[in-house]
Amino acid sequence: MSASPWPALKALAAQQGSLRQAFAADPARANRFRTTACGISLDYSKNLIDDSSWQALQQLAGASKIQPVLQAMLAGNKVNNTEQRAVWHMMLRKTDVSGLALDGDDIGAAIADCRQRMTALVSRLHQGEYTGYSGKAITDVIWVGIGGSLLGPQMAVEALTPYHCSPVKLHFAGNIDGAVVSDVVKQLDPATTLVFVASKSFGTEETKQNALALRQWFKDHGADADAIARHFWATSSNIKAAAEFGIVEQNILPMWDWVGGRYSLWSAIGLPVALMIGNDNFAQLLKGAEAMDQHFIHAPQAENMPLTLALLGIWYINGFGCQAQALLPYSHYLRLLPSYVQQLDMESNGKSVDINGQPLTDATAPVIWGDAGTNGQHAYHQLLHQSALAVPADFILPLTPAHPLTDHHQRLAAHCFAQTQALMQGKTLQEATAECLAAGMTAEQAAALAPHKVSPGNKPSNTLLLPELSPYYVGALIALYEHKVFCQGVLWGLNSFDQWGVELGKQLSGPIYQALAGGDASLLDSSTQALIKAFLQQKNQ
Repeated sequence: MSASPWPALKALAAQQGSLRQAFAADPARANRFRTTACGISLDYSKNLIDDSSWQALQQLAGASKIQPVLQAMLAGNKVNNTEQRAVWHMMLRKTDVSGLALDGDDIGAAIADCRQRMTALVSRLHQGEYTGYSGKAITDVIWVGIGGSLLGPQMAVEALTPYHCSPVKLHFAGNIDGAVVSDVVKQLDPATTLVFVASKSFGTEETKQNALALRQWFKDHGADADAIARHFWATSSNIKAAAEFGIVEQNILPMWDWVGGRYSLWSAIGLPVALMIGNDNFAQLLKGAEAMDQHFIHAPQAENMPLTLALLGIWYINGFGCQAQALLPYSHYLRLLPSYVQQLDMESNGKSVDINGQPLTDATAPVIWGDAGTNGQHAYHQLLHQSALAVPADFILPLTPAHPLTDHHQRLAAHCFAQTQALMQGKTLQEATAECLAAGMTAEQAAALAPHKVSPGNKPSNTLLLPELSPYYVGALIALYEHKVFCQGVLWGLNSFDQWGVELGKQLSGPIYQALAGGDASLLDSSTQALIKAFLQQKNQ
């Protein structure tokens, strides 16, 4: 797009009227602003759009490079231009990977081999055939990773709790805070524990330090090099570093440079999910994601669910100036989804330059936050309803519960739908006053209290309905947000697949660590020097 579309978008946004009035004037509005994909239903009728603005957004999409970039990505072109990498995570969930080749490498064979090795390992663990150095069967697995190597599998394992079928217990260790590893190993026996280190470079500080601590834990319990080799696995592209750590090559599953960490759930990074829900259910997770891929690739523009969500996000960020988005799953099992999407969205599109390194003219990714409903209703929903801030929200509800408490689920659904209605219609001063009078207040009392009960309404939301929280639909839901982020990145003209911004803090932590260990801090700024001094004073007491 040669000229910036944002001024026109902002002018159009300023013309939007009342959602309450829009519903009153158009009884069919909910049917017109609705779409389905892979069994998931999206109601986007409670958004600040009319036929004119929605047509303008569709025109924006049509004039964009979404289709050319998508086709380039599918062809294996290096759409991650700053790192000169292809972006092929969609290939990891294809049912048929035969014939897939990239830069002369038989990627299909590599994916199939990785799947077979994952399946075999999960089967051995489930059947008690994998034994430790003492001859006892493995009873616990510690997954060591951070960022995309942790958030994806941890979220999916939680989401699919009702499908857990593993006799082996799973423990996650991510943060470099020593409390994490210390707490994990307290109740475990190294003789029956398997450690899986997930790091593409095998040099990520948090992962490496936690792996070293766990290796020392084994040594402290008398394990030798052969025992450690038996109890440690890895997924990494740096086989040399993993081998130097003490992991034998047959215990190293591959990672490829065409898979970014936040898109890696579908690879060997998904092993914890396969371990907990079984190989067949993990295959269904991949199948759901693949189905959403096919919808995204082939669905007409006006019916394309990822594109619809992307356009609505663009509309609020660049048209209305919204800086945040709430992700509100009405499911206890999906409580980690907001954290997962935080990384997916904010690490992908939190950029200030375009794909050519030129400054962007407007904001990009929003601040993503949220929690499981109904907990949030008793906390931050107050801000959603009555604050002057406009925070678009995605409500997500599985229609069929994974438990027998059907009345609980009916009440949960009632709260979910009521929140979207309340955000849309609000409560006027007249309605609040009438409510106070009906409660027996005097006119004077009602006049004093009513303004505090007013909610402005006109707050936008989407509602996503899943038939159930099964592996298939969880896979489709995750892929839906992946493709939404991709579309928005193309619309903003940026590279969604690098994350150079996370590097600076890592670089600066090295000299600071040396200073905390007694090194020279004189070249650091005065604030950092003072913080180091406070740390050392407490440490040396």
